[in-house]
Amino acid sequence: MTESASLPDTVKGHWVERYSPAWFLPYARMARLERPVGWQLLLWPCWWSLALASDAAGYAIPNPWHWLLFLIGAVAMRGAGCVFNDIVDKDLDAQVYRTRGRPIPSGQVTRRQAAVFMVILSLIGLAVLLQFNRFTIIMGLCSLLVVAIYPFMKRITYWPQFVLGLAFSWGAFLGWTSVFGALAWPALLIYAGSILWTIFYDTIYAHQDKEDDVLVGIKSTALLFGPRTKPILSAFATATVAVLALATYLAGVGPLAFLGLGGFAAHLAWQIKVLDIAEPMVCLKLFRSNWHAGWIFFLGIVADGLVRNAGLF
Repeated sequence: MTESASLPDTVKGHWVERYSPAWFLPYARMARLERPVGWQLLLWPCWWSLALASDAAGYAIPNPWHWLLFLIGAVAMRGAGCVFNDIVDKDLDAQVYRTRGRPIPSGQVTRRQAAVFMVILSLIGLAVLLQFNRFTIIMGLCSLLVVAIYPFMKRITYWPQFVLGLAFSWGAFLGWTSVFGALAWPALLIYAGSILWTIFYDTIYAHQDKEDDVLVGIKSTALLFGPRTKPILSAFATATVAVLALATYLAGVGPLAFLGLGGFAAHLAWQIKVLDIAEPMVCLKLFRSNWHAGWIFFLGIVADGLVRNAGLF
């Protein structure tokens, strides 16, 4: 266990590493609890959609209970997805320096033990989902097919980031339907915009591993775009903002939401400006910064709801 902790796929000094019991630490690492950016990015389509729907429905703020439920669900289901990915990728992970110390390829956890842990996390996610209305529950269950196929896509297509976007953006449906009990164009557009954003940030992330990916036969948009990454990501960023702007417009909300979206757009532009695809640490830093980008748009929507629906303006 000491040897694996020295490998670059672990985060030294994180509270999960410091305080987890020794028996639980490999499971915490499988669920990536010491690397919260995964569940943070999974959460944004849920919270954006929830906030936009709440604003459109005339509420001052999103339902705090739903806010919390989506947070718990994002942590649990991101963890379950990571465990499933590690089960599927055991042999590939063993060939990549960054991932060979993960609990399954390093022998700390068996595939059977990992499967049991994945089921536990999935049941937590199901318990969260059952707190919502029937339509939202059905929509949530429909996401499982996309989640199940994602780990295999990097063996088949240079666009696994697109399939990741299909899975990671599904919360856009759940946030909206938790308020209205039905889908509408703004939810569909938040979903589409979030897919474009996922391709944007996960391409940046994938540039960390491109040399190893070539060696073991893993495909990614980082390899597909290569030296054209910056102009292509500029196009994806522009499309992301345009689609989210249309969703915001169709939701009928006010100017503060668009102001938040403008700040989000500026953050994406900054990422493209400073991106250096030859520097893995720069790529990792920019990838993680998308958590902050998501806050900017979200807070704009929430502020708009407070001003318009609480009679403050």
